[in-house]
Amino acid sequence: MRNRAVSAPLMVLAVGAVVGVFLGNADLVSPVAHPAVAEHVSEACVIVALMGVGLAIDRPLGVRTWNSTWRLLGIAMPLGIAAVAVLGWWAAALTPAAALLLGAVLAPTDPVLASDVQVEGPSSGEGSDREDDEVRFALTSEAGLNDALAFPFVYLALFLITKGPAGDWIAHWFLWELVGKTLLGAAIGAVAGYVLGRAVFHFPIPHARLAESGEPIVALAATFAVYGLTELVGGYGFLAVFACAVALRRIERAHSYHAEMHRVMEQLEHVLTLAVLLLLGVALTSGLLDDLTWGGVLVAVALVVVIRPVVGWLALLGCREMTVQERGVTAFFGIRGVGSVFYLAFAAAVAGIDQESVLWSTAAFAVVLSVVVHGVTATTVMRVLDRRRGGTRNG
Repeated sequence: MRNRAVSAPLMVLAVGAVVGVFLGNADLVSPVAHPAVAEHVSEACVIVALMGVGLAIDRPLGVRTWNSTWRLLGIAMPLGIAAVAVLGWWAAALTPAAALLLGAVLAPTDPVLASDVQVEGPSSGEGSDREDDEVRFALTSEAGLNDALAFPFVYLALFLITKGPAGDWIAHWFLWELVGKTLLGAAIGAVAGYVLGRAVFHFPIPHARLAESGEPIVALAATFAVYGLTELVGGYGFLAVFACAVALRRIERAHSYHAEMHRVMEQLEHVLTLAVLLLLGVALTSGLLDDLTWGGVLVAVALVVVIRPVVGWLALLGCREMTVQERGVTAFFGIRGVGSVFYLAFAAAVAGIDQESVLWSTAAFAVVLSVVVHGVTATTVMRVLDRRRGGTRNG
C-alpha cells in the first residue's frame, strides 16, 4: 500500500472492525478489560519502532541541525497537551486529572502510520550521503522523542489522581520525573549506542566485527537490552532506545550495515504495528466506543484538524529551515497511533482512573480519525510539496 491514497494501517483497522462486528462483545481483545496486555504489546511495538526511527535519521544531532524538532517538542507538545486537557475538561466533562491524562496520552506522534511523511532510512550503498528533507526529518525525529517525553506528563496526571494536592509532590515530579529520568535515559542510550557502534564497526579483530559478518539482528538485541537496563535504573527506556539508535548511526553513518539493521527493525515494526491496529479495529466495533460522547468526538476532531495544526504552526514560526508550505504540512501531520494506546494502557494498569472507559473511547476515536485523515492525505500532500520544491523524494 506504499504510495497509495489508502494506507495499509487504514485497511487493517477496517478489517479488524469488520471482524469485531461478527465477534460482538470481544473482551479478549479489549484494552479496557486487559490493560496490562495492551500495555506490553504496544510497549514492544513502540520500542522496536523507536530503534528503527533512530537508525533512519541521517542528520547529526545538534541545536541548529535539529531546530525544527526542538520547536515541536518544546512548544507544540506542551501547548497541545494543555489545549486537549482544557477542551477535555470543558467539552467532554472530564475531571481535571483525567483531562490532563487524555492530553498526555494523545501527545505522542507516530509517522509509521503514514510512511510518506517519514524519512526513508539508511541507504544500502556504501558512501551514501543522502540528506532528508526538513518536513520528513522534523516529523520523524519529533515522533522518536515525544514517544518518551510524554511520560512526565502522564506521571503528572497520575500524581494528581493518586497523590493529592500538588504542593506535596510537584518538586519531586519536576526534578525526577521531568528532568532526572529524561537525562538518565538520554545518557544511558547515548553511551550504549556509542559503545555498541565502536564494537560493531571498530572491534580490534576485523573478522569479529558484526558489521562485517552481516548480523543485523544485533539491532533487536540492543533495543531490548538498552530498554531493560534503563528501566531497571529508573530512566525513560523509550528515550534511551532512540538515543542509542541515533548514537549508533553516527558511527560510520554511511555504512551499509545501518541499512541492514534498519530493514530488520522496520519489518518487525510493521508486523507489530499492524497487529496492534488489527486488535484495535476489532475492539472498535465490539464495545470500545460505547462510552464515546459528543464531547469526546469534539476533542478528537479538534486535535486532528485544529489543535495540532495551530500549535505546530506557532512552534515553527521563525524556523528558517522551512518554507511557509513546509511549516503548514509539518504542523498538520501530527499522527496519533500506537503510543497513545501504550500510555493509556500503562496508566490504567498502574492506577485506578476515573472515567477510564470514556478515556479509552475518546483516545481510540482520535487514533482512528488520525489514521483515516492523515493516511488518506499523506501521499497526495507530500507529492504536491515535493513538486513545489522542484524535486521528488528519492526512491
